[in-house]
Amino acid sequence: MKIYMNGELVPEAEAKVSVFDHGLLYGDGVFEGIRSYSGRIFALEAHVDRLYDSAKAIALEIPMTRQEMMQAVALTCRENDTTDGYIRLVVTRGVGTLGLNPYLCKTPQVIIIAADIQLYPKELYEKGLSIVTVGTTRNLSEAVNPRIKSLNYLNNILAKIEAINAGCMEAIMLNSQGAVAEATGDNLFVLRGDVLRTPPVNEGILEGITRAAVMKLATEAGYSVREERLSRYDLYTADEVFLTGTAAEVIGVVNIDRRQIGEGVPGPVTCKLEKSYRQYANANGYPING
Repeated sequence: MKIYMNGELVPEAEAKVSVFDHGLLYGDGVFEGIRSYSGRIFALEAHVDRLYDSAKAIALEIPMTRQEMMQAVALTCRENDTTDGYIRLVVTRGVGTLGLNPYLCKTPQVIIIAADIQLYPKELYEKGLSIVTVGTTRNLSEAVNPRIKSLNYLNNILAKIEAINAGCMEAIMLNSQGAVAEATGDNLFVLRGDVLRTPPVNEGILEGITRAAVMKLATEAGYSVREERLSRYDLYTADEVFLTGTAAEVIGVVNIDRRQIGEGVPGPVTCKLEKSYRQYANANGYPING
């Protein structure tokens, strides 16, 4: 495997960052997880735009243009023969001192990894997920805003630990007001009747690329899609619940906090959107081979 490091493709064993890099020392940096399907990089421009927005929010200047970044992602995929896979795009603050001052870091590090995708097991798409709500509160927007996809993912990891300890693969995080925010790595949707609802961005969520695509596809399919505050009551009494994310795509949730959701299997709308999303993702994207 070859890793893109600051304009060069290097063997995996030679892809190294300094122990003084503030990305390592303090989680100071931003990243994106991206999928490629059938030789196309899905929603690459949207992912790159979000990367640059996240960087701007933390006063991190990325040392290349957005177009150059997209070309570098495609180059990394070509060099690794990645047609269907997962791409991790990382920008760290760069080498600094053991102090916090980010302005002493002069050279941000741009890293691109193109590898195989790790998905939920196939049977979970057929049977659905059982998940729990956890005590770890989603970061406050006034602290580390969840719209920033930063390298500091400890908030999500702590929630993931709670989920695993409860025997689940995923967890639902609430915000400081007790409203539903998102899962540890995915956005969340609730269906009741013919209305599909998802928490708005000011409730403590990452503005998901897959989330946006599913909202578009659901609207085109004739469903009413709303961004509204949700409580656990809304989850427990929903007809269907599903998660969306780059790796997860669309996956149904059938049990939350030992409450069965709907009929206890992924519902028809979830299955329909799962299928339409995969078709959409496979048919659209930035071509790897130009």
